[in-house]
Amino acid sequence: QVQLVESGGGLVQAGASLRLSCAASGRTFSSYTMGWFRQAPGKEREFVAAIGRSGTTRTYADSLKGRFTISRDNAKNTIYLQMNSLKPEDTAVYYCAADSSLHIGRVGDEYDYWGQGTQVTVSS
Repeated sequence: QVQLVESGGGLVQAGASLRLSCAASGRTFSSYTMGWFRQAPGKEREFVAAIGRSGTTRTYADSLKGRFTISRDNAKNTIYLQMNSLKPEDTAVYYCAADSSLHIGRVGDEYDYWGQGTQVTVSS
C-alpha cells in the first residue's frame, strides 16, 4: 500500500513557475514507477509525465516536453514536477500516481495508487 499526498499547487500568473511535490508513505517507494496526471474542468484526465524507479528514465506528454520536468528523491520518498512558463491552459488539478510494475506507463489505468490532487490555476 502506498499513500500519496500532493502539495505545491496555487494561483500564479502566466509565465510563472511552480514546483509540485508528491510525498509517499511506505518503505518501498523506490520500487514504484511514478507519474503525474492532470484534469482540467470538463476534460478527461491527461498524462503529464512519468519516471522510472531509479529516476533515470523519464517520459513526458509531447505537448509539455521542455516546460515540465519530473524528478524523484527516493531517500525522501518524494517526486517533483517542476513547471515553467506556465500557461492558462495548464490550469488543472494535478495528481500523482504510483505503479508497482516496471513499465513506465502513460495511461492512468496502469497506475495502482493515486493522491488527492493539488489545484494549479494560471491566470492570463
